[in-house]
Amino acid sequence: MANYGQIIFFSLIGGVFSLIGGLLLLSRKNTAEALAKYATPFAAGALLAAAFFELLPEALEVALEGVATRWVLFGIVAFFLLEHFLHWFHHHHEHADKSMRATAPLIIIGDSVHNLLDGIAIGAAFLISVPAGIVAAIAVAAHEIPQEIGDFGLLLKQGYSRKKVITINALSALMSTVGALMTFWLGSKSSLPVGEMLAITAGMFIYIAASDLIPTIHQTFNKKYNYAAVGLLLSGILTVGVTTEIAHKYIDANHNEQDHSCVQYFDKDGEHLIFEDCVESFDQHDHDH
Repeated sequence: MANYGQIIFFSLIGGVFSLIGGLLLLSRKNTAEALAKYATPFAAGALLAAAFFELLPEALEVALEGVATRWVLFGIVAFFLLEHFLHWFHHHHEHADKSMRATAPLIIIGDSVHNLLDGIAIGAAFLISVPAGIVAAIAVAAHEIPQEIGDFGLLLKQGYSRKKVITINALSALMSTVGALMTFWLGSKSSLPVGEMLAITAGMFIYIAASDLIPTIHQTFNKKYNYAAVGLLLSGILTVGVTTEIAHKYIDANHNEQDHSCVQYFDKDGEHLIFEDCVESFDQHDHDH
């Protein structure tokens, strides 16, 4: 079972990476733009791998039979509607205010909501297992880099000072930790529909990769970049895949050894197992008395 220290650490990873990218934009614009450009295909691969290697299999296992795939579709449609509404609102304000100043609060709100949803996804994954949470955090961190660099640039164009942009994005990034802690706390205290939440998260990751990131890759007509993009997308898939295998192999193995240490009682001849008492049973016995 995960603990709050792990939740805080891994949920902050995405925010830290995104701020590094934003700070790089302030000092070296060309370098930051190149980072965002090459981070995008890697993020697409990481999100797809997290959805199909970890979140969806866990959702299928935990949720009621036949329900998980419906919630994946719900996640895709819900995120489409949220993004569609934000785009519509943004477009409306562009025409209402030629200076585009009115769109700044919308960028901040949209980014904060996005980070909150990312945090909920991480928290829900940690409710299943530590490896699932780590994989979700890596996927979130990967796609936060290009997104936050873009948000930094938009706010700077609208006249915000560098200090204010950094402060706004740092506070927005913390919403991911808030969402993760809130979800983990609620899940620890009550019975949340974790399987359904993981399925929705898988749908959200698939939508972001397929609708936002991959089309961005196709917009760049450069032979050298196109080859690199393919390699980076596959690298994102491979990174998350390897992380998933390693995390499950070592973390789950250690967890099982600690939680399922048992004492076996045989008959006097030592041939037949009569009773098996595990650590969990001892703990419960001591608690009851």
